[in-house]
Amino acid sequence: MNFAEADLIRWVLVETSHPGNVGSAARALKTMGFAHLRLIKPKIKDIAQESEAIALASGASDILESSQELPSLESALEGCSLVLGLTSRDREFGPPPIDWKSGRGLIQEAVANHQKVALVFGTERTGLENEHLALCTHRVWLDANPAYPSLNLAQALMVCAFTLRETLNTSPAQMQGDQALPDYADPSAVAAMLEHWRDGLEAIGYLNPSHPKKLIPRLQALFSRSRLHKEEVDLLRGIAKQMLLRK
Repeated sequence: MNFAEADLIRWVLVETSHPGNVGSAARALKTMGFAHLRLIKPKIKDIAQESEAIALASGASDILESSQELPSLESALEGCSLVLGLTSRDREFGPPPIDWKSGRGLIQEAVANHQKVALVFGTERTGLENEHLALCTHRVWLDANPAYPSLNLAQALMVCAFTLRETLNTSPAQMQGDQALPDYADPSAVAAMLEHWRDGLEAIGYLNPSHPKKLIPRLQALFSRSRLHKEEVDLLRGIAKQMLLRK
């Protein structure tokens, strides 16, 4: 694994409660050669500057200092074509589920094509909420004891960093026909397009905002499975624009 590959990968912690987990995460990332840590609405403001975080970083203070504390998950995912949400909980809707081995293969393909990747971890108590998982391209689980699949946040991140380093240190499989990956839209662009569609569907009377049922989550799941390209998002926005013109 080289610096250029590691530089394409963002490690995102959502609404973290304990400063020690942030410090331990920083230590794990530096040990495995990664650097980009994003902290989304932590329970404690400036959590990376807490004494417990600094102590448990154990020499990885540079990772803490360069970490970014952001107000929304969307802002952390900007420009990422592959976003893996780490959670063991099954969901009725959401992005397609894959195991971590398959996830590592997707990351390897993406970085080989110079595409940015984000790995998203949820809160210590409940993990990723549906609203956060909806911004991911895939839901990923670690192969653990099915009777007790719970891992500490910092432990889960360490497992992922260690095994991902191993994967990136191997030569990627030859891509069929040496074709580059498509220019996928980032999840925040897809989410914005879906809001455009919500407005358009209301405008033509197909969606009742008072009784939306499960239409939007189903569309969200459909778009997640499709892994839309940037030009496809533009096309769908064009359709939504025409729906709104009929209002």
